[in-house]
Amino acid sequence: MANVSVTGGAKSTPMTGEQKKVIFASSLGTVFEWYDFYLYGSLAIYIGATFFSQYPETTRNIFALLAFAAGFLVRPFGALVFGRLGDLVGRKYTFLVTILIMGFSTFVVGLLPGAASIGIAAPIILIALRMLQGLALGGEYGGAATYVAEHAPDGKRGYFTSWIQTTATLGLFLSLVVILLVQFIVGKEAFAAWGWRIPFLLSVLLLGVSVWIRLKMNESPAFKKMKEEGKGSKAPLTEAFGQWRNAKIALLALFGAVVGQAVVWYSGQFYALFFLTGVLKVENQSANIMVAISLLLGTGFFVFFGWLSDKIGRKPIIMAGLLLAMLTYFPLFKAMTWAGNPALAQAQETIRATVTAAPGDCKFQFNPTGTAKFTTSCDIATSFLTRNSVPYDVVATAPAGTAATVKIGDTTINSYDAVAAGDQAKALDAAFQKQTNIALHDNGYPLVRGAAKVPDSKLDAFVAANPELGLDAAAIRAGEKATLSAEDLVAAKLLTAEEAAGTTDMAVYTIANGGAFTMVADPAAVNWVMVIAVLTVLVIYVTMVYGPIAALLVELFPTRIRYTGMSLPYHIGNGWFGGLLPATAFAMSAAQGDIYYGLWYPIVFAGLTLVIGLLFLPETKDRDIHTMT
Repeated sequence: MANVSVTGGAKSTPMTGEQKKVIFASSLGTVFEWYDFYLYGSLAIYIGATFFSQYPETTRNIFALLAFAAGFLVRPFGALVFGRLGDLVGRKYTFLVTILIMGFSTFVVGLLPGAASIGIAAPIILIALRMLQGLALGGEYGGAATYVAEHAPDGKRGYFTSWIQTTATLGLFLSLVVILLVQFIVGKEAFAAWGWRIPFLLSVLLLGVSVWIRLKMNESPAFKKMKEEGKGSKAPLTEAFGQWRNAKIALLALFGAVVGQAVVWYSGQFYALFFLTGVLKVENQSANIMVAISLLLGTGFFVFFGWLSDKIGRKPIIMAGLLLAMLTYFPLFKAMTWAGNPALAQAQETIRATVTAAPGDCKFQFNPTGTAKFTTSCDIATSFLTRNSVPYDVVATAPAGTAATVKIGDTTINSYDAVAAGDQAKALDAAFQKQTNIALHDNGYPLVRGAAKVPDSKLDAFVAANPELGLDAAAIRAGEKATLSAEDLVAAKLLTAEEAAGTTDMAVYTIANGGAFTMVADPAAVNWVMVIAVLTVLVIYVTMVYGPIAALLVELFPTRIRYTGMSLPYHIGNGWFGGLLPATAFAMSAAQGDIYYGLWYPIVFAGLTLVIGLLFLPETKDRDIHTMT
């Protein structure tokens, strides 16, 4: 790397009005882009129901996850496309283009008709829009970080760029707040039907403000100087990744800084939210509020650690954040379990399930896109137990060809092979889940059973199939009932069209505690203060590894290839290593029967980055980036 000088002894100049405008404009635009990007993840269930409604619910959710994955997988390609453009044409106009693409894509999602109106075109257009969002985000971050850093005075690059680092968290916070407000205003039913579109449509206001501000900004002084001196790169991609002297910097940036930052970032924000809702079964709205509060409390630390990195260096703070995460993730997530769902924590301490299966019947359930199917009797059993946060041990001693069994306390339940079961798979699955849930409930797991709506023609069979309820069909028929037409019975999925044929009206009975089981966290038992405290600590770890990293990446690469060079490792690390964290953690937990086992994924990669960073990553805070050509 040529012409690297230091400015450690230079006196910092005060922030000018132009520099304040640079930070504000870049940060506002990037908040907006992250807001758009996170809306999809937060509203995936409603998007799936709207755009993939011609498919069964399971397939619908798979397509929703595929579209979400598309946004992550294309981010590095956006970094290549827009990074090259930024190094050839300029920083300002490149990330003006990215924000227009992101804003257009998000606004159109809010207007796009569902599958009920335009059929298969709906999911195809949606996935295309999602890929455009990923491409735009791949180009936005590198442009904003480079632009701000190249405007920053000596000795304040960490502080200046730390404002950009707040934007991902603020974008997530803003998306959660808007969703909660719209839900509160229109109600949950209306929100599910059409209100989920409002947060997407509101993005057009942010887009207008962001574009107006960015049009008034000037090009980066480092880029202008490079162009005036004729030192710009004619082939940024080739120079950045085709020449070893620069390619090795990109590899060092990826494995010595970004990979660890990415897994800590995703663990502290996305995985923590998933853990609250998916593992601890805390009600979604409450979990979103708790995460939003922790983000509000912790976000200021991005700026603090960015400022501190100008004083003591980027590397010590990032490495300290990685080390703290590695050492404390297990106790912190266990503390979150006891605070978020103490009944579940107590049950896990006293009761473990035992899955007895034939050797080779249990697979590693890695499923990043949601398209893989796991159909063996062991996989069906372990997947169900994992989704319900039940710890278990797998004993591979059953004879070959026999179905796995699940033992909970004194109860043993037979699983089934979905392929061998054929047309009986649905009935066998319902029986397996019911028996397992009853055993879990009887052994102290916090399951509640909802009410069942039973038409008169199925009442006798329902009573016979549920002896544990002690029902009397005659007493039920003598009690309260509703009367529905055949059309309403079919619409409510209480009868099939064939079963309703020839029927006019039929009585329907509501059987308390006769419906589906749901694992829950008792709202009255949730310790909000403790959960928020744990979440805030996790966010502070995020601020340690993320706050100084923009300045570090900018300072690693020369001006002529800076946009390209820093963008690709950043988005590979965050889009792939970070984006795969939830699916990988679930697969690891399912393989070991331990809800905490998936934490080894971020711990191992944080450790890898810690070792490589300590040994090979240079300290960059005193580099003069204006002379790096």
